[in-house]
Amino acid sequence: MTCLIVDDEPSAQQILERYISDVPRLELLKSCDDALQARSYLTDHHADLLLLDINMPTLSGISFLKSLRNPPEVILTTAYDEYALEGYELDVIDYLLKPFSFERFLQAISKYEDRVQNDNQQNTLFIKADHKTYRIDSDSISYIESLGDYITIHISDKKLTTYETLKNIQTKLPSNFMRVHKSFIVCIDKVNYLEGNRLILSTDEIPIGGTYREKVKSRFNIS
Repeated sequence: MTCLIVDDEPSAQQILERYISDVPRLELLKSCDDALQARSYLTDHHADLLLLDINMPTLSGISFLKSLRNPPEVILTTAYDEYALEGYELDVIDYLLKPFSFERFLQAISKYEDRVQNDNQQNTLFIKADHKTYRIDSDSISYIESLGDYITIHISDKKLTTYETLKNIQTKLPSNFMRVHKSFIVCIDKVNYLEGNRLILSTDEIPIGGTYREKVKSRFNIS
């Protein structure tokens, strides 16, 4: 799990950096001194988890979070408890009141892992798009298309565009989803038939990439 720290206090950064280093499954991407630096970083990078302070100069953590179109999962870290309700209304994982112990930090990480695990077990995805968090049943997804740093999830009745990569989203999908092109993941159950180098769905045609052709043929038992 990749983490991004956003906190203007060097001592708070150091504590979080130490806590993260003590948890092997966590990977620290960067420590940002303010929200503007974090915003710039997230323009070109993906983080699974944001460890976000609230009371910062120029742009508060709450305002920063509201400004993100598709934010990562968030654990708020702050010395002020009056923002707790607003934080939870923004669907944050947890609210850590400074100073907090390593044990309390681990509890917050466990909450994040529980959400991810439950989503995977139940074939449910939580997708952040348009300042909302959508709960999506994977059975409703026809295919997922890469658009640079974003992906568009094609669902039976709508499309959702979110800041994510195909590689990351594929780890959250059940086994009936397959990468068939550098820009497409398809739900095999939604494929009506194959025609040449294309997969034909009810309303769309998906190209099969050259490097994926043999795997696709094998999946459909085509010699």
